[in-house]
Amino acid sequence: MTDHAHDLAALREATDRLLGATGKLDDAALAEPSRLPGWSRGHVIAHLSRNADALANVLHGLPMYADSETRDRDIERDAPRPQAQQLADLAASAARFVAAAAEPADWSRTVTLRNGVTDSAAGVLFRRRAEVELHHVDLGVGYELEDLPDEFVAREIGFLAERFAGHPEVVPTSLADDTGRVWTTGGGAEGGPVAVRGTAAGLVGWLSGRRDGAALTAEGGRLPALPPL
Repeated sequence: MTDHAHDLAALREATDRLLGATGKLDDAALAEPSRLPGWSRGHVIAHLSRNADALANVLHGLPMYADSETRDRDIERDAPRPQAQQLADLAASAARFVAAAAEPADWSRTVTLRNGVTDSAAGVLFRRRAEVELHHVDLGVGYELEDLPDEFVAREIGFLAERFAGHPEVVPTSLADDTGRVWTTGGGAEGGPVAVRGTAAGLVGWLSGRRDGAALTAEGGRLPALPPL
């Protein structure tokens, strides 16, 4: 079950943290590499701005992006902008998404995202929060996976575990963090089951492709190799 008011408030808090961090970066810092291969910090911020508008499009019943080429071209176009422009765009686009998410609506309705992926309208708020939280980490400015709100991390592990559920390349896998929370994923490949254990931050880092899983333990087989998201 989703709590629309909670998700909206949590998104606002995450956005404020991101804006605060971005406001401390100068032009040179934005031009430096992020933790995402091939992307500067400016690319990450440009992506977040365009993603906010794209997800607002989804809530309004429009295509998320005109096409993948437009998405990529817009990010490349916006990445080199000066910090003041980047910050203004990030704040304005985030505000547009929040305004769309605050409108009275049927939040149980089905909406379409990229590549034909569907979700409930309510689920779009958490997807945007995940973009904000995880890409904040990708900036490499001192906000780490361990700093993410625990409630968010647990939900994101569940979200990512569901994405890999039944995947033909992933053996049946159980996940457990050090507080005893358990999730299951995979199941489409022969082998296993494998039991993976570690901290919640370690699990979400591995599932999202941000860590190699070296800090996790695996019983019943090797740590599964996860395909790209």
